[in-house]
Amino acid sequence: MFSDQSTICAVSTAPGTGGIAVIRLSGKDAISIADKIFVSRKKDKNLENQPQGSLHFGSIFQNGDLIDEVIVSLFRSPHSYTGEDVIEISCHGSLYVQQKILQIVISNGARLAKPGEFTQRAFFNGKMDLSQAEAVADLISSTNSASHRLAINQMRGGFSQEINHLREELIRFIALIELELDFSEEDVEFADRTALIELSETIEKLLSKLTDSFRLGNAIKNGIPVVIVGETNAGKSTLLNALLNEERAIVSEIHGTTRDVIEDLINIEGTLFRLSDTAGLRETADAIETMGIERTYGKIEKAEIILLIIDLTESIEKIAHSIEKIREKISGQKLIVVGNKMDVSKSSSVKNLESLPLKENEELVFLSAKNKINLAELIEKMKQSISLGTIHPEDVIVTNIRHYEALTLAKNAIERVIEGLKGGITGEFLAQDIRECLHYLGEITGAISNDEVLGHIFKNFCIGK
Repeated sequence: MFSDQSTICAVSTAPGTGGIAVIRLSGKDAISIADKIFVSRKKDKNLENQPQGSLHFGSIFQNGDLIDEVIVSLFRSPHSYTGEDVIEISCHGSLYVQQKILQIVISNGARLAKPGEFTQRAFFNGKMDLSQAEAVADLISSTNSASHRLAINQMRGGFSQEINHLREELIRFIALIELELDFSEEDVEFADRTALIELSETIEKLLSKLTDSFRLGNAIKNGIPVVIVGETNAGKSTLLNALLNEERAIVSEIHGTTRDVIEDLINIEGTLFRLSDTAGLRETADAIETMGIERTYGKIEKAEIILLIIDLTESIEKIAHSIEKIREKISGQKLIVVGNKMDVSKSSSVKNLESLPLKENEELVFLSAKNKINLAELIEKMKQSISLGTIHPEDVIVTNIRHYEALTLAKNAIERVIEGLKGGITGEFLAQDIRECLHYLGEITGAISNDEVLGHIFKNFCIGK
């Protein structure tokens, strides 16, 4: 499948100056190229004759001039990241030294790697499947413990195992159905239709579970979307500033100060939350403010958590109306009703709000955003809302939009199989839908792929990985 025999090279450490940098080479000539430029401290020590996984201290010269003292790591095919011969040169982190060694390597027969080409070669050489390769990119870009945990699980093959198991079961049944087609004149059945219905329904449930997990997985990967909503002057911007511990939004007693969505990120014990402060909800003739309110409703639809800020100095009738108005706009998201200004409100206001019945997916907390009273309690409820602690290392959660789309199409195909089985359609049509389901599952792991898809995936990697 992989025919490119060139040797590639790149700086694999992050751009910039550091203590050390690593230049990586991969390909059939990686070791021989390194031998041309590397002089071991031990005389007459040739890298071509050294064992797999060995480290060697020495120097790199160009035209007799010392460039740097380095450590060379040697990995022989297939015991390397790419499955090819790999050399990693650890040098000092000077930008000049990095570029100089890279130029020397290229002048001796290597070429500069494209983005993601090392991982692409690992995929082509069977070191990992496509979903695992994508997990490498997710791991590199992970910014919190939750996204790191999901990337590690996928990179270790948890997601791939689930997909491969589904494919194996379907392949077994489609083989029996296609055998029936070969003996269609004899009118025989090799595939038990009852067992096939049970298997198809099991697969449909698993695919539904995986597609349903994408909303949480995508939120974890990009930050849990939290939208702060409420009437004007309820304290939304003050709460945003309190959560971020900085003056991010303008706070004013003038109604309608916030007219657009203000967004920022906050990391709470390893979980990333994407906070959105929105325009205050009220009836207004101001065209710009109206646009801001429309954007607020759009943010509510996409949020995982809605923080409804209630001004405790307002009447209970107005508070009840505000809660009901937001309830009409949400569908399944977590709603945390935040009674704000508890430091200046009457105790009866707190009791009135407590007396209002909450629904199953709703919480209530009282605080003073201005004085940061009970702010920790709100943060705790936000953490509990996501329930990341219930995610186990073996749980498979979809975080990739490409996987989600393929799983959705596979689910549609298996639903047609179930419908066809119950409707008694012929094996020829059943086989077509099962093959379609297999196709989409194969796209996820790369069992079925094309150059356009691969090019899109690997171009988003950094050079050197």
